[in-house]
Amino acid sequence: MAFDYKKEYKEFYMPKNKPEIVHVPEMNFIAVRGTGNPNEEGGAYKEAIGLLYGIAFTIKMSKKGSHEIEGYFDYVMPPLEGFWYQEGIEGIDYTKKADFHWISVIRLPDFVTKEDFDWAIAEAEKKKKADFSKVEFLTITEGMCVQCMHIGPFDDEPETVEKMDQFLEENGYENDFSQERLHHEIYLSDARRVAPEKWKTVIRHPIRKKQ
Repeated sequence: MAFDYKKEYKEFYMPKNKPEIVHVPEMNFIAVRGTGNPNEEGGAYKEAIGLLYGIAFTIKMSKKGSHEIEGYFDYVMPPLEGFWYQEGIEGIDYTKKADFHWISVIRLPDFVTKEDFDWAIAEAEKKKKADFSKVEFLTITEGMCVQCMHIGPFDDEPETVEKMDQFLEENGYENDFSQERLHHEIYLSDARRVAPEKWKTVIRHPIRKKQ
């Protein structure tokens, strides 16, 4: 049976719809950076998603080719995730989507090395006749965070963020945003097949104890 990160690491992917504190360890990702409104048809964000999945599936399907990845085991594709920020503000302002900076990511299994990743880039470029130079191997350690399951459209996320901020205030914590510690979303629903009011998105923010 294929290894499913969402089921094996429920503390990171399946939180309750009330805020909780979690300590997130170092993880490796396939990543593409960009700017602008993610809803723009034919825009940079949509292109980034295509690049991410091109590499993610090349790695996953390596078992059927000649490149052997040491320690490989069959796994369910981890969900799409995104780190978001805007210049000059903490967190994000949902009303100014054109100002978004984003890092779209898909988690890599621990057995995938940088060398395996580089092979996947070269293999995808050769087979798909496309440029994958924007895709990078990214290591992130989030550390202590607050997270909550948001159910509903993305534009309703401020309501969940408000719950998270109130939880922090009541428990002696505060947000700890920086260039390295960003607003983080994990997308658990297929927006093409699920109604917006049922979308499930994990929202995660970096935090610290109040001084």
